[in-house]
Amino acid sequence: MRQFVITALVLLQAYVLHQSTCVVSLTTQESPSPQPSAFTPDFSPGLQQGEKELHKQDSNNMRLLVISLAATFSLVGIILVCSLLYWFCHRRRNLKSSGCGCSGITFSRFLNRFSRSKTLDKRTTKQGIVSLIDYNILEKGTSGFKESNILGQGGFGCVYLATLENNISAAVKKLDCANEEAAKEFKSEVEILSKLQHPNIISLLGYSTNDTARFIVYELMPNVSLESHLHGSSRGSAITWPMRMKIALDVTRGLEYLHEHCHPAIIHRDLKSSNILLDSNFNAKISDFGLAVVDGPKNKNHKLSGTVGYVAPEYLLNGQLTEKSDVYAFGVVLLELLLGKKPVEKLAPGECQSIITWVHI
Repeated sequence: MRQFVITALVLLQAYVLHQSTCVVSLTTQESPSPQPSAFTPDFSPGLQQGEKELHKQDSNNMRLLVISLAATFSLVGIILVCSLLYWFCHRRRNLKSSGCGCSGITFSRFLNRFSRSKTLDKRTTKQGIVSLIDYNILEKGTSGFKESNILGQGGFGCVYLATLENNISAAVKKLDCANEEAAKEFKSEVEILSKLQHPNIISLLGYSTNDTARFIVYELMPNVSLESHLHGSSRGSAITWPMRMKIALDVTRGLEYLHEHCHPAIIHRDLKSSNILLDSNFNAKISDFGLAVVDGPKNKNHKLSGTVGYVAPEYLLNGQLTEKSDVYAFGVVLLELLLGKKPVEKLAPGECQSIITWVHI
């Protein structure tokens, strides 16, 4: 872009100099009008003719100057318009490749390394292309799914740390295939994540199956979840206020992508601090799309789902699911970031208080 502007300015300068030279040369080529003789009377026809020639010369010079200025300004306008068009197209191309695509140069190289593995098989889902990973690779990478490799535990299984080929670290979610709900979530998450690429959405590296379980492989997020930082032993001391602001903005961008840039829109349905993961630079990414639905307001084939403390009232009472349901849950996450309180606090045996109620009080 900088080279384009510099070239345009050089051309503009050359054009202006050329026009100025033309004006000067045309002016000097005109023969000077004969000066009236001292002995010529005021009413002499020669004097009148000389004045006419002088006015004609001035008129020609003025016309040339106006034409030169008009041409110069026209050229400036054309260059500006071309510059703006070039900038707009360049920016739009970048947005297409980054806003709805990969999460940056470093991660793109990481994905390329992973996708070049000879043990991967590309499979096409309803939504996109995803890698089918040989189960033996996952078993070896997790040391036989040892308990010491467990990173966390969800509703239908555990998440393990795995070291795959080319020394790539990944997170592997193991789901029990005997559970019907787990099977549905596995299928939904793989199909949805296979078409999503955004800096603030967890990246799907692939999946695998065997006779007893299904596995989803994600990029590894070294700083685990936002919940573990806010409500763990450190009680949020490792996350400064600028970092909290950045995390909030990252989640906002992720939700905007799901709601505004995916067609049809995707509603997460289970946005919470434990599903917001942090990479090595504390960039936040939305994860766990097992409950996500496509085109939520029109999709009636789902039951009420979510986590207590994050479910929007209209969804809880009337089953009305819209993008605002995710926005409500995000509001709860913002209160967690600001106050450091859990979405639901236990006050006494059998007595709890939500963070929303606490704020209203």
